[in-house]
Amino acid sequence: MLDAHDHRSLGQRLDLFHLQEEAPGMVFWHPRGYLLYRLIESRVRQQMQREGYSEVRTPQILAQPIWERSGHWDNFRENMFQLADEGERHLAVKPVNCPGHIQLVHRMAPSYRDLPVRLGEFGLVHRNEPGGALHGLFRLRQFTQDDGHIFCSEEQMREEVFRFCRSLQAFYADFGFEHVEVAFSSRPAQRAGSDEVWDLAESLLLDAAKQVGLQCHMQPGQGAFYGPKLEFVLKDRLGRAWQCGTIQLDLVLPERFDLSYVDASGQKRRPMMLHRAMLGSLERFLGILLEHHEGSLPAWLAPEQVVVAAVSEAAAGYAERFAAKLREAGCRASVDVRAESLSKKIVDAHQGGVPWLAVVGNREMEWNSVRLRRRNGAQLDLPWNEAVAELVAECRPA
Repeated sequence: MLDAHDHRSLGQRLDLFHLQEEAPGMVFWHPRGYLLYRLIESRVRQQMQREGYSEVRTPQILAQPIWERSGHWDNFRENMFQLADEGERHLAVKPVNCPGHIQLVHRMAPSYRDLPVRLGEFGLVHRNEPGGALHGLFRLRQFTQDDGHIFCSEEQMREEVFRFCRSLQAFYADFGFEHVEVAFSSRPAQRAGSDEVWDLAESLLLDAAKQVGLQCHMQPGQGAFYGPKLEFVLKDRLGRAWQCGTIQLDLVLPERFDLSYVDASGQKRRPMMLHRAMLGSLERFLGILLEHHEGSLPAWLAPEQVVVAAVSEAAAGYAERFAAKLREAGCRASVDVRAESLSKKIVDAHQGGVPWLAVVGNREMEWNSVRLRRRNGAQLDLPWNEAVAELVAECRPA
């Protein structure tokens, strides 16, 4: 029996998603859940646009030579879904987006004037996780990364790390997470690249973290096989820690793929590569968010922001017009004209995680007003136009 505040229970109660045995580790998104998914995606996309990323899309399946060159074939193959192609060549469904972005930069053939190149992708990835490790939205075989890669010169690297770290605190606060911890993960036992390359990468990233003022908890051996990383850990309302954002400095893949740019003197130089994500897995973040807020999401994130409840049959048309006015103003509003008691409609809206109930009856029709009821039970009576303005302000995106 699942706890009532487990994200899987909340997903059922709020009619967001479900999982089933025929698609192990993959999510069936219901309309309300997919709307929430897209709202989170939209917030990430706004951040990417502000920070100068170009959004791209890369193939789901790539041939074995690319995975060999990236090092995933040797270091990550057991977690990859493999396919047979004609002959002896193998294909693999992508577990990460990095090699695809590298192919794009190859085609760009950038000069120093083009750097930094910032690419972002909502990359759908697949990882062959053991069945026993799967856990709701927290551990899946198919999930979406809010992935980004920055290709820059060594002189630009520190500022790119600064930009990313500075923006995260406010980004997380919009979702209700005020406390962020940072960990520094160093070279793992199984890795690509020489000790000299790792010495440089670790020194540069740790120095950048110190200069931006981060207090890092050290995690020896927890880095990616291609580079060290900073991991950003959120604390939920129960005090549990969740690793979400990350930025990784990679000097290995640019070398393995022979990436280069032309500097001001006309010489070829090797760019540095930063892997970065604010959420990590969009699905996992959504699960964390549901548990953190116990299903009562902030109004800007709620799939259904307002239910307009008619308390009499005569008020049904009035309720419909008020809901239409809200939708016209950008609110996600629905109408409840069922032949049920007001208390039943209040309970159902609360169970559905709806932040606002707008109650209309004969009195409201007579006075051209609306009674607004918050999720916490607080009520206020307002004229029609003021009620619309109040709800629009409360439901506006963060």
